[in-house]
Amino acid sequence: MRKATLPERDAPALAPVNAAHLATFATALAGRPQHTRTAYLHDTRILATLAGESNLARLGAPELRRFLATLHGRGLSGRSLARTLSSWRAFYRQLQERDAALAENPCAGLKAPKASRKLPSVLSPDEAVRLVQITDDDPAAVRDRALLELAYSSGLRLSELAGLDVDRVDLESGEVRVWGKGAKERVVPVGSAARDAVRAWLAVRAAFANVDPRALFVGRSGKRIAARTIQRRLAQWAQVQGLARHVHPHMLRHSFASHVLQSSGDLRAVQEMLGHASIASTQIYTHLDFQHLAKAYDAAHPRAKKKRGK
Repeated sequence: MRKATLPERDAPALAPVNAAHLATFATALAGRPQHTRTAYLHDTRILATLAGESNLARLGAPELRRFLATLHGRGLSGRSLARTLSSWRAFYRQLQERDAALAENPCAGLKAPKASRKLPSVLSPDEAVRLVQITDDDPAAVRDRALLELAYSSGLRLSELAGLDVDRVDLESGEVRVWGKGAKERVVPVGSAARDAVRAWLAVRAAFANVDPRALFVGRSGKRIAARTIQRRLAQWAQVQGLARHVHPHMLRHSFASHVLQSSGDLRAVQEMLGHASIASTQIYTHLDFQHLAKAYDAAHPRAKKKRGK
């Protein structure tokens, strides 16, 4: 979460020249989305406050670098500072268009401290099994079990899951063909439990009226199920199955990748199954794997346990 730096109601009055710069910048941003406009103006007001009586148009890279260090010292994360720097760059680009004396953007070459990468949340293997063990025989529940089993078995994205057609799943060979990011097709294995769940769903799928013949998963109306519906149903089933936290579709994809990597150690295979263009995107799961091993070590190794009373 972004830490508040200088709430505008508490910020001191700006130097007149800088207040004029901000007013002009606000006009230039009139056509931008409201959230972008608000963020840019907030971040640039912070810059003007840090500048004091100094004219923003006459600041150089050393001053801006010092201001970034000041904000970092106040607790802003690398991610937040990167966004702040992006706002400042936009301000100075606009200023360059108006001020011929400003030959270079003073933000050029400045970089925010590298943001720490947050590890994705995953279910434990026991939690994943508990989630998908839906025993209700209502057609919607049968569909939901097939959805969740397939998501966890094959690591599909939410959009891939919602967009699946019946003919893209080969239950005999145990494969599913999906169109991923960049319209790239990949083939992913489907486990036996997921195949059984999909077969059970196909057997009752006709219970839904006016079923779309192509869509694998449909709603009560018979139309292809919406991604938002999958999100909502998953969250509801997580509660019903006794999981004490919010579960979203991408958490099943993260869990699939983490559990396969823990079992096989084959990072390249996980990359291919997830459809990552770069191995760097998949390497985040090696941190999760190490985290898992470290916890097991701490719990089991006699020399890892802290002695009581120390």
